[in-house]
Amino acid sequence: MAIQRSNLRLVEAAGATAKAALSDEELIEAVQRGQHHVAAELYDRLVEVVDHTLFRVFGRREVDHDDLIQTTFEQIVRTLCRRSYARACNLRTWASTIASHVGFNALRARQRERKVIDRTLAGSFEPPALSGDGERQSVARAELERLRQALSELKPDQAQTLFLHDVLGHELAEIALMLDVSVAAAQSRLVRGRRELYARLEREANPRGRRRS
Repeated sequence: MAIQRSNLRLVEAAGATAKAALSDEELIEAVQRGQHHVAAELYDRLVEVVDHTLFRVFGRREVDHDDLIQTTFEQIVRTLCRRSYARACNLRTWASTIASHVGFNALRARQRERKVIDRTLAGSFEPPALSGDGERQSVARAELERLRQALSELKPDQAQTLFLHDVLGHELAEIALMLDVSVAAAQSRLVRGRRELYARLEREANPRGRRRS
C-alpha cells in the first residue's frame, strides 16, 4: 500500500453520503485486509504527527523531508501488515515512534556523510564575519547542531527514549508502551542516554580533559 498523498483519492459511488471516520481499530484492520481505499484516511490521520516528529528531530524541514514522511508511512504500513503493532498505545503516538526512528536513522547517516565532507572541505574557505543578532543566531544554531550530532551518536534505544521524553514530552509509562519495554527499562535508557549525552558534550567542550582521561 503506497502512501503518496498526491495520488490518494477516495472514490465513492454516485449519491453516496459521507461516511463516518473509521476508528483506529477499524483503520488498522482495513489496512491488514489490504483494503487500499483507506490509504488516504491513514495518511490524513497520521501525517501531522509524522511531520511534527521529523521536524523536531532535525529542527527544520530538510530538502528530503517529504521523502522521510514517505519512508515513515511505508514502515507504518509494513508494520501494520505484519501485525507487529501491539496496540499498546494509540495510533498517532505509535506513528510518532516510527517517525522518530526514521528520523534518527537519517540523522546518523547524514552525520557520517558530513564528517567525510567536512574533512574534504576543511580550510577551503573562511566563514563571513557576523555581528549582533546574526552572531547570536549563528552560535545558537551551532549549539543545536552540536546537540543533535551528539544525540545521533548515542545508542539508538537511548537516543530515541531521550528524544521521546525530553523533546516530545512523553511520560516514561507511555514510552514503555511505545517501545514495548518495561518502565524500568525505559527509565534506564533515559538515565544512561542523558549521562552519555552530557559526557559527549563535555568532551567536545573540553578536548584536553578527554585526552587526560
